[in-house]
Amino acid sequence: MTGNSHRSPADHRAAATNSASRSEDISVGVILGFPPEIAAELQRWRASFGDPLAEVVPAHITLVTTTPTRDWEATREHVREVARRQKPFKVTIAGTGTFRPVSPVVFINVEDGFEDCVDLHEKLQRGPLHRELPFAYHPHVTIAHDVAPESLDEAETVLKNYRATFPVVSMGLYEHDANGIWQLREELDFGTQTDDDGGTCPAAPATDAP
Repeated sequence: MTGNSHRSPADHRAAATNSASRSEDISVGVILGFPPEIAAELQRWRASFGDPLAEVVPAHITLVTTTPTRDWEATREHVREVARRQKPFKVTIAGTGTFRPVSPVVFINVEDGFEDCVDLHEKLQRGPLHRELPFAYHPHVTIAHDVAPESLDEAETVLKNYRATFPVVSMGLYEHDANGIWQLREELDFGTQTDDDGGTCPAAPATDAP
């Protein structure tokens, strides 16, 4: 889901007490979320194309896709440090693209903010989150995935003139839990310090995307 520019970090803090002693492999992801009205609109569009994940995958831009780590504390501090050094920026999503034939995905392009996303990705995918990726990172917003070819065609055509602009002021750190659900652990404001109060972060909706 979703650096949700509409979420306050005071509402979403790390479950530090439960995570402090972890040593086993865990999988994490980092995303930028969208304002509620834009996320809801894109969710309706995704559902209209028959995508079964529309109800559980909020609109977002992935910064770090599913990445294993053994050191939760180092990972969390790394992501916090990147957030502390990041300034808010504007994102414009516009027009459609596809990863076909490699992958059955249609997406909305990231226009303004593309380089900011790439820069954030490169900073995040270091240290405890370093790994070689099979494909070059390409910021995008999935709008249809693994549906019938005609539905992918429809998504690519219907939304070719779609456009939305919004500020991005935070990013979300997610963990893939034992039940296969992505849980939001921290929503980190850009350019600010994060207190470590040990509060528990409320569970976020499931998502396939980080």
